Amino acid sequence: MIGIFGGTFDPVHYGHLRAAVEARERLGLNHVRLLPAGEPPHRSGTFASAGHRLEMLRAAVEGRTDLKVDDREVRRAGRSYMSDTLTELRAEAGDTALLLMIGQDAANALDSWHDWRRLFELAHIVIMRRPDAVHACSERLAAEIGPRRVQGPEDLRQRPAGYVLPLEVTQLAISSTGIREMIAAGRSPAFLLPDAVIDHIDRSGNYREGVARS
Repeated sequence: MIGIFGGTFDPVHYGHLRAAVEARERLGLNHVRLLPAGEPPHRSGTFASAGHRLEMLRAAVEGRTDLKVDDREVRRAGRSYMSDTLTELRAEAGDTALLLMIGQDAANALDSWHDWRRLFELAHIVIMRRPDAVHACSERLAAEIGPRRVQGPEDLRQRPAGYVLPLEVTQLAISSTGIREMIAAGRSPAFLLPDAVIDHIDRSGNYREGVARS
């Protein structure tokens, strides 16, 4: 099985990394692929460029074998639609199960994603959620998810795609928004994200108030 964890990672922090590590262990995966979005479709833009976000992510996981960076969305021109990414991965993986790992907030709005119904044809959906996470989605999305829900990771091995598995993980109360605001205010983000990422931010000037993206 191949785990896929996408996001803007603007910047990547320990909340992202801890969730990925826990999910990998719980799902019995060799590694998780972290995919930074090149041009995220749900946002008007990012605060750091795709190149900088990719560099920060690589710095964060350097030396690890359980977390690997996949840069295909950064390299691909245009909007970073997950349906396009999964189509590429499916062509490469054959009948191997693909596991798209998303948080509960993203899962609640999954039907706003481009070509969202096709996602179920291409991958299983693993919803990484806190014990107190709120499940609140539209009726049409609930109707799609309901019959696909399974109880455990072993069920995902039965077919390449199509199931939905809720998976409780420890989600730290850390947000990229909060980190950006902290840095812009001249405060230290130490212990919220890896030192290698902080070093990159210091060198690049990303997230400093009044510093343009590059």
